Amino acid sequence: MSNDKSGGGSKGGRGGLHVRVKTARKRSVSSTRWLQRQLNDPYVRQAQAEGYRSRAAYKLIELDEKFAFLKKARAVVDLGITPGGWSQVTRKVNPRARIAGIDLLTCEPIEGVTILEMDFMDDKAPDALIEALGSAPDLVMSDMAANTVGHQQTDHLRTIGLAETAADFAIQTLVPGGAFIAKVFAGGADRQLLTMLKHNFTTVKHAKPPASRKGSPELYVIAQGFKGRRGAEAVEKE
Repeated sequence: MSNDKSGGGSKGGRGGLHVRVKTARKRSVSSTRWLQRQLNDPYVRQAQAEGYRSRAAYKLIELDEKFAFLKKARAVVDLGITPGGWSQVTRKVNPRARIAGIDLLTCEPIEGVTILEMDFMDDKAPDALIEALGSAPDLVMSDMAANTVGHQQTDHLRTIGLAETAADFAIQTLVPGGAFIAKVFAGGADRQLLTMLKHNFTTVKHAKPPASRKGSPELYVIAQGFKGRRGAEAVEKE
């Protein structure tokens, strides 16, 4: 399980000189290209200037600007928290929100955030998250993505699998009116995931924030207005 360590971008901090990176003896051509892209990425520079751990922070900022889900949240679960950019944004936008995050990878401490270093796919993870949070969440957000293998369909299916697991967790734990945000890949959420979300939330939309790189296949699904179990059951009976 991994999340986008390269992060998101901001509307500010653009421009500046283009940096060229020479291929070193011990550095591959692909590594050189990645480094050059990072050095010339305005979102990376802005994240460094504003103290965010990754450019992914700006993806959440831009999604929130459009869908407004952070300020009203009181208890937040951050799935795939490492390196912590999304929780940093949540703390900045809504300092009173309680946050619990989880990731297989180590995440440096964030003030006001409880971090679990464990596999979200572990059967014990859901209960551990709720215990760490201290209540049911009203926002579950996931920037998780499976490690890519370079085959688009396989990568898509693996990430959708994580999104479905995250959605199931959200449906089982969210309070009525809550929201769910998750990364999916090109093609959006698959039919099974969309059906599940539409049964359980009043609105379900896809968005690609400007901070997502143009060549990236990632999209985000935003589900708001959780109906609660009784509400979902009523919809299914109609």
